[in-house]
Amino acid sequence: MIPRYTRPEMARLWSPEEKLRAWLLVEVLACEAWARLGRVPEEALRVIKEKTAPFLEKGFGPEDVSRVEEIERETRHDVIAFLTYMERIIGPEGRWLHLGMTSSDMLDTAMAWLMKRAMEIIIEDVKGVLEVLRRRAFEHKDTVMIGRTHGIHAEPITFGLKLALWYEEMRRNLRRLSAALETISYGKISGAVGTFAHVEPQVEAYVCERLGLKPAPISNQIIQRDRYAEYMAALAILAGTVEKIATEIRHLQRTEVLEAEEYFAKGQKGSSAMPHKRNPILSENLCGLARLVRGYLTPALENMVLWHERDISHSSVERVIVPDATTAADFMLRRLEGLLSRLVVYPERMRRNLELLRGLIYSQPLLLALTEKGLPRQEAYRLVQRNAMEVWQDPNRNFRDQVLSDGEILKHLSREEIEDLFDLRRYLRHVDTLFERVFGEEG
Repeated sequence: MIPRYTRPEMARLWSPEEKLRAWLLVEVLACEAWARLGRVPEEALRVIKEKTAPFLEKGFGPEDVSRVEEIERETRHDVIAFLTYMERIIGPEGRWLHLGMTSSDMLDTAMAWLMKRAMEIIIEDVKGVLEVLRRRAFEHKDTVMIGRTHGIHAEPITFGLKLALWYEEMRRNLRRLSAALETISYGKISGAVGTFAHVEPQVEAYVCERLGLKPAPISNQIIQRDRYAEYMAALAILAGTVEKIATEIRHLQRTEVLEAEEYFAKGQKGSSAMPHKRNPILSENLCGLARLVRGYLTPALENMVLWHERDISHSSVERVIVPDATTAADFMLRRLEGLLSRLVVYPERMRRNLELLRGLIYSQPLLLALTEKGLPRQEAYRLVQRNAMEVWQDPNRNFRDQVLSDGEILKHLSREEIEDLFDLRRYLRHVDTLFERVFGEEG
């Protein structure tokens, strides 16, 4: 991911230096496991740990990465290049690295460790978004606005209900991400085709335990890629939620609507040509990044299908999609949290927009009242729609007055009954119930 959309924590996690540290950690832990089994001499393990400690504690530097890459240009194999470099540093005892292992034993176990850490960051990001959504939902629990379907005024809601809806969906994302974290937290050190022909299962168990992973119950040369696909699917759905929220904010900021607006800082510029502009640039940015993250799901699904016990067609894909998707998701969530926290809400504009249709939003209570008086539903619908269409066509008409002047309707409903139908509180009487369902004791 380009630096513009990368936060420092994710940049460090997916850096070439941290990749080498993860590789080395797996190799050293495997040596420890072998030493416990009596295969690697204790003195050799002591030297290995002494020589590798600076890399595990302080990390690799750019010069180390360059040297490994230089070796790789000759070997055409990244793992062999890395092992060659480490053997030069460790000395003769370095021959115990990678004992009985295939490249994917180290690569997939290290990758699982990195993906686990990345998902843990993202999960914390989601919790931050949830907290802001909860706070602002209660802030605007009774902030009345018009609900829209098909982009057209439907019936009244509150802005708090909209935020509560987003909260509940984001909470579902948290559950999906937590499940994906569990699914990805598996390593494998079982040899070239997964049979433990040259490595003991105890080695795999030890390394995985030390890394906070579990051993895959069975594998071939690699961890099976349905795990990666589930991981990427959880991120793709998360991205869909982020775009959903961002798209709504973009609509609410349109000049004709202007019920909410991204915070516009002092000195901020909206357009190079038009000084008056205040554009929803953060929301638009989130929509774009969401498309990128979702786009990474298809290659992850296609990576599930490999030849026999493994080929490397998945490898090039994963070098791009996993770091990029997790980095973008982290960036998006932090941006969304800030956007929501500083979102400017205009209750007066919401109230004004609520009244734009001059009472037409009360058509359903009238329809229901007429049917309860005994009219067939379609007949009641005809009476209500006839009056509604006249108000649509004449901007000087008001729906309540129009209904009160309709003799056919007055045959079934008194003026007092009609007046009572135009009561906003009728629509919002269950807001507390909905908040209790969503937030429970959190409120």
